[in-house]
Amino acid sequence: MDKRQAAGSWLSGPRAAAESMGVDFGYRGEGLGLPQEGPGSIAPVGRRFAALFVDWILCLVIAYGLFARGEQNSIGNWAILVYFVLAVVTVGTIGVTPGKRILGIRVIGAGGARLGLGRTVVRTALLCLVIPAVIWDRDTRGLHDRLAGSVEVRI
Repeated sequence: MDKRQAAGSWLSGPRAAAESMGVDFGYRGEGLGLPQEGPGSIAPVGRRFAALFVDWILCLVIAYGLFARGEQNSIGNWAILVYFVLAVVTVGTIGVTPGKRILGIRVIGAGGARLGLGRTVVRTALLCLVIPAVIWDRDTRGLHDRLAGSVEVRI
């Protein structure tokens, strides 16, 4: 390996370097038994962020309507509480939040079953902490999904 290849592997990251050596990682969700494309495949990251954005705007509007009494500095804090309740109720019962439904995403258990209340509460609490949601594995599942045993798939 010459200096140019070594620098290229460092710049492109460990996955690209391993793939150039012949390692096959497969597609996202293959280890979970999910299809590569179409319904039931892992939802794209951009679509998941867009769904979270839609849910967050909805929760800000609800928090503003319910809790704005002249003091608008705490609306964001109330919106987190509104999001927590919204996500636990909707994901725990029908598997989607309003934003996820609009963008065609569903939250299921890693085995394909519906999430129970306990796993939904854990997933939502970790999502509200933000940091677990931005630590991903090779399937682009956040740490909150891994710990709750859930996965976001296309509808």
